[in-house]
Amino acid sequence: MNKKTIITAIVTLVAGLLLGWLIFGGSETEPTNEHLHDTELAEETIWTCSMHPQIRQPEPGDCPICGMDLILLENEEEGIDPNAISMSPTAMQLANIQTAVVGYMDPVKKVRLNGKVQSDERLVYSQSSHIPGRIEELMVSFTGEYVQKGQVIASVYSPEMVTAQEELFEAQKIRKTQPALFRAAKEKLKNWKLTQAQIQQILESGSTRETFDIQADVSGYVTEKMVNSGDYVNRGQAIYEIADLSRIWVLFDVYESDMTWVSRGDEITFTVASLPGETFKGEISFLDPVIDPKTRVAKARVVKSNPGLKLKPEMLASGVVEAELPNQDDKVVVPKTAVMWTGERSVVYVKSETETAVDFIIRDVTLGPGLGESYIIEEGLEEGEEIAIHGTFSIDAAAQLAGKPSMMNPEGGKVSTGHDHSGIPMSDEEMENRDAGQSSKTKTPAETPMEFKMQFGKVVDGYLLLKDALVDSDEKQAESAAQKTLEALDGADMTLLKGDAHNRWMKLLKPIKYNLNGLIQMKGLEMKRSHFSIISNKLTEAIETFGFHSTQAKSLYLEFCPMAFDNKGAYWLSESKEIRNPYFGDKMMKCGEVKKEINK
Repeated sequence: MNKKTIITAIVTLVAGLLLGWLIFGGSETEPTNEHLHDTELAEETIWTCSMHPQIRQPEPGDCPICGMDLILLENEEEGIDPNAISMSPTAMQLANIQTAVVGYMDPVKKVRLNGKVQSDERLVYSQSSHIPGRIEELMVSFTGEYVQKGQVIASVYSPEMVTAQEELFEAQKIRKTQPALFRAAKEKLKNWKLTQAQIQQILESGSTRETFDIQADVSGYVTEKMVNSGDYVNRGQAIYEIADLSRIWVLFDVYESDMTWVSRGDEITFTVASLPGETFKGEISFLDPVIDPKTRVAKARVVKSNPGLKLKPEMLASGVVEAELPNQDDKVVVPKTAVMWTGERSVVYVKSETETAVDFIIRDVTLGPGLGESYIIEEGLEEGEEIAIHGTFSIDAAAQLAGKPSMMNPEGGKVSTGHDHSGIPMSDEEMENRDAGQSSKTKTPAETPMEFKMQFGKVVDGYLLLKDALVDSDEKQAESAAQKTLEALDGADMTLLKGDAHNRWMKLLKPIKYNLNGLIQMKGLEMKRSHFSIISNKLTEAIETFGFHSTQAKSLYLEFCPMAFDNKGAYWLSESKEIRNPYFGDKMMKCGEVKKEINK
């Protein structure tokens, strides 16, 4: 009985254990696998922002920068260049990114020239007095009056002429015995431009004349009156300037950068502001062989007939020359907006498409001559490739933030997102948290040679022109001034700086160049002023570090507007204590205050 009971208990226990394992053991495995699967999914799922691809989160939500809904980041496909920047169609639309296919075209440049109407120098005459004496009367008493050749324009009282007439009368008495003396007396009067008829009239009258008429030697308009009644004049002294305006010159300024494109014989179409709706055409008949050392321009001359005297001297003219560069047929040409230029390298972003996204990858190119609104590409692009032509700075900023090769960071790598923006425009949050006194802190000066200070002074001069252009809210002038500042930066010889000074200059150089390029390429005053704010901060640090030697400013004033950028505030530099706000222009010209003075 005991054996049966023991056996029954053992069997029951084994059966119970087996049943428990079948029921509970299998159910525990499934939740464990499910938990692991969920963990793997969470690790593989990444959410990002279409406008800020540097944002990566393991769960959905809002972008901490712009507030947009995060989107699921799809796994990168095999074969995609790891240095490429992927953008969704939505991101491209929001960033206003536009692309175009590269093609060959004849490099024709529209060169715009400004000029002025001038008198034809070959038709300008000096009307002089052939008789010495006192001006008794001026028949032409104001400039602009037209005179005919032979017209009496003045009368002169001349004691010397009275004496010469008396000598003539005495020689007439002995002309039979001294004919040579009589001829000499007459020749003396002829040398004073008296005609044979006038001399004969004097001989017939038998009396001396005290005043003599001066006749116009040419026909034309009096452009300058040089004497007044009662003035004494010498023989040969100019009393009027007379110009024949039936033919005029139009002299256009040709800058050094455009001289390659302008040649003698080119046709030019020009307009005059005071004659709206009228267009004139002419041919460049002469191009100065020497550049003016002060204005850095050469003059291109157009000779133009002037019926009805429509074109008057000193009128301003604007002309266009459509020029072709010799030996440059069938070149790759791209818009200027497609090229990002640092002064040392030029880059474009080449587009490639997949089924799910659009990729852009940076590529270095070699620039040829500029064509106004486009560039010739010597190397780096082939016909048929598609590139970004608008929104390139947005692509480049995304590349920098993603740690991929970019314009200012060709090797790639993560960039700092702290206060040092490295040339990237500040976000609203960064601007809000910016130390209001950062720009005005005293920097430790570096040992700087005077030669470098003078070169850096040209950068300061360019910056001041940029500031004035933004005060006037003139986008084109701001771009021109930024370009001049870039050129001055390239002209600053950094090899003059040694050791720590060199490193400090290099750290400041990149963001200044980056934002100058951004100011040139980005459209709209708001964007230009955003870049200008960063340029001002970095340039202030450079000035306090290295000093400067400017030809335009003995000292600089650091000025601050607390209302700029939605009351976040912004600094700028000025050569004057007078507040002229570059962030608001005419809207709030006097908004701001002087924070400190910076001496050379």
